[in-house]
Amino acid sequence: MVDKKRSRDVVSREYTINLHKRLYKTQFKKRAPKAVKEIRKFAQQAMGTTDVRLDVKLNKAIWSRGIRHVPLRLRVVISRRRNEDEDAKEDMYSYVTVAEDQTTKGRVTKILDQD
Repeated sequence: MVDKKRSRDVVSREYTINLHKRLYKTQFKKRAPKAVKEIRKFAQQAMGTTDVRLDVKLNKAIWSRGIRHVPLRLRVVISRRRNEDEDAKEDMYSYVTVAEDQTTKGRVTKILDQD
């Protein structure tokens, strides 16, 4: 259960997402689109927001080797930000971008900045 006060804080965290286990037994022509959906689902669960926005660089990283050969693991930075749009129904949204360093060996979730 997500704590209401905690989900209102602005925070950025760096995660490793294992796409291989999420795309196992998926048809080749559906792997990259499903990877995008699985990253959205992961960000919703990790940050507790339903509004998830993906960076263009992240989309390019997923599709870099084509629709079939999605990277096995992807290091991403997920930021929970305040929604400045006045007609939005949620006050927070998650912004997902690809991390600078893609090495995953021995890397754990890291809190980058918290306001």
